[in-house]
Amino acid sequence: MSISTPGGPERRPTVVSTGKKPAAGRPAATGKPAGAKAGAGKATGPRPGAGGKGRKPVTPVKVNQSRPWGPIALFVAVGLLAVSIVGYGAWATFKGSQPWEERAADIDGVVNYRELDSELVKGANHQAGPIKYEIQPPVAGPHNGSWQNCMGDVYDAPIANEHAVHSLEHGAVWITYRPDLPADQVGKLRERVQGVEKTMLSPYEGQDKPISLQAWGYQLKVDNADDDRIDEFIKTLRINASIEGPTALCNQGITATGTTPRDGAGMQG
Repeated sequence: MSISTPGGPERRPTVVSTGKKPAAGRPAATGKPAGAKAGAGKATGPRPGAGGKGRKPVTPVKVNQSRPWGPIALFVAVGLLAVSIVGYGAWATFKGSQPWEERAADIDGVVNYRELDSELVKGANHQAGPIKYEIQPPVAGPHNGSWQNCMGDVYDAPIANEHAVHSLEHGAVWITYRPDLPADQVGKLRERVQGVEKTMLSPYEGQDKPISLQAWGYQLKVDNADDDRIDEFIKTLRINASIEGPTALCNQGITATGTTPRDGAGMQG
């Protein structure tokens, strides 16, 4: 309300502050929008390093898990087995593709008389009567005109060298053993020979090793019938060592035992 004084300008009344807050529901005369607060729009959470009582970060709990060694070991074992099988197959394929002469040379302990004495292994040298052989048991050289039957024959007594050497010329493998060789060892040799064409077995007096294997121009001596080289010798040299070809006969030969040659007996060839 304005107060006018006579002859003077109109004056507005002076507002005196009473120190009281504005009535509820009425905005204070601050020049700011209603409801605005100091620091609005800023983060209200505790500031890093301000010493506030905010929530601490949760440390992950480490779970100590043991490795499944059982399956791992099985997997490794299967892998090694597979590699071994593949490797052996490749090796066997390679060995099978080698010429038989190279495979024979790889047999540990084999003696190749073809290289040592070329005259000895010429063949087709038939002689009647007893023949003296420097190599015992003989592996080649002159021989009787009749061969010893070598169709998987097992002879329980010594046979004539002269007939046996002729069988070697035809591609037979002749296995001999000392007469004192244990029966179970002889039995294992029998199993390798019986029913196998171009093989034969007989005892042999005076040989320096328990077991000796002969093919034309080759010899291998071993101490027992469990030696794997026996099988390798038979596989490699049976038929292959023949100097008369794979069709040379092993049947229709001498079937009798005894060390004296039978001149004129059996087939000639």
